[in-house]
Amino acid sequence: MRSLLFAIFTFVLVASLPSCIEDNFTTSSSDTLVFSTDTLSFDTVFTGETTATHRFLVYNRHKKQLRISDISIDGVGDGAHFYMNVDGRSGERFSDIEVRGNDSLYVFVTARVDETSADTPFDVYGNLNFVTNGVLQTVTLRAAGQNAVTVSDWTIRENTALTADRPYRVMDSLVVDEGATLRIPAGTTVYFHDKAKIRVKGTLLMEGTQGNPVRLRADRLDKVAGSIPFQLMSGQWDGVHYDKDSYGNEMAYVEMQGSSSGVVVDSCGVLDKRKLHIFNSVLHNSSSSVLTAAHSWIDAEGSEFSDASEGVVNLTGGKYAFNNCTFANYYLFSAITSPLLTLNYVLPKDKSYDNPLMDAEFNNCVVYGNASDISEGDLKGSAVYLRNCLLRSKGNDDDNFINCVWGGDPKFYTVRKDYIFDYRLKNESDAIGKGDMTLCPDAARFDMLGNDRFASGSLDLGAYVWIEQKEEEKQ
Repeated sequence: MRSLLFAIFTFVLVASLPSCIEDNFTTSSSDTLVFSTDTLSFDTVFTGETTATHRFLVYNRHKKQLRISDISIDGVGDGAHFYMNVDGRSGERFSDIEVRGNDSLYVFVTARVDETSADTPFDVYGNLNFVTNGVLQTVTLRAAGQNAVTVSDWTIRENTALTADRPYRVMDSLVVDEGATLRIPAGTTVYFHDKAKIRVKGTLLMEGTQGNPVRLRADRLDKVAGSIPFQLMSGQWDGVHYDKDSYGNEMAYVEMQGSSSGVVVDSCGVLDKRKLHIFNSVLHNSSSSVLTAAHSWIDAEGSEFSDASEGVVNLTGGKYAFNNCTFANYYLFSAITSPLLTLNYVLPKDKSYDNPLMDAEFNNCVVYGNASDISEGDLKGSAVYLRNCLLRSKGNDDDNFINCVWGGDPKFYTVRKDYIFDYRLKNESDAIGKGDMTLCPDAARFDMLGNDRFASGSLDLGAYVWIEQKEEEKQ
């Protein structure tokens, strides 16, 4: 009798379990999911490559469990491919996914964008669909693609001109061979993969214009973390290297950033042929220096040299003229180990020196940042001159420092903690109107933003003309 009663009790208990389990789920159409975002946006990626993984959370805000009857992606076929992982499982579609009451699950998504005929970045979309209790809910997926002309081990052996239609992507090296000239026209962007570089044995003409520069930068288009882009990082590609016998090179309206070596100009020992002209350009953010040169002739006007761990400019011997340039260093990623300007010169009395002595002038420049201004040493007797320059250090004029602003502050717009590196001048700048107009060549009359240096009747120091900031713009 006891056995019979126990069997009946067990049968009733087991039979009731499914209904108990079902009672723990809500099937009301008013009980649906909540998402941590309604749109999942991916950073721009080169076509044919997969994005970094993004994630979001799916919440069940109810006491009872929810059963997601279907999870699927649409939008594939329009050039976009989205891939998902739901709570640790990868697949194209999922059914009957359960979320406990007041709990959540992770969804991870990546994207790949097919190549198209577009030259400029383009967006593609998809939908990540969830069906719960008969109700369809959607998270929008947005990815951006960029087509590029990708090159590897490319050697230019004859005169060649790139086009600005779509960007170029250098995977390892771009070499301009001896006797060849490469022209890079205004509006061209060249991306560089890890350790990629340009090596110039012939001649390289970068011919940007105001508002339409040539851009040289790393090929990481996504974020380091949060909203911080990889473009802020130095050391992502090698740099531009001019060989010993390369002459007549031009950098006009060039924006170069994120390299490890910056611009390197090899020693030639010949000072009757100009090696490099830098005009209204920005050389920014290197893990060494942005410009290193030896025994060469280089002229620069209206240009910014900024942010490098080993000092922004390193010169040895040679012939140099910098007019209305800004040398600034607020390098972010390590301690700065060298002065802003390292000038390796030898006095004429040293007869044992075979290479040409340094002949350098800095006119109407700003030299300022989180490091000493100039490498240690007495310039007396040398052919190194700083005229009408703003210096952070305190000192006095002499035969080599002429009409300088000592202990000045240019009051840049830079806010290092917010990753803002803007070297224009604020209203309170000590660089305003302190220049010598007779030292400004006609070629440097307009700054890289198109502002006339002579318009106010006085000359501002540095690469940028001061533009008054209105009170309402300060807020």
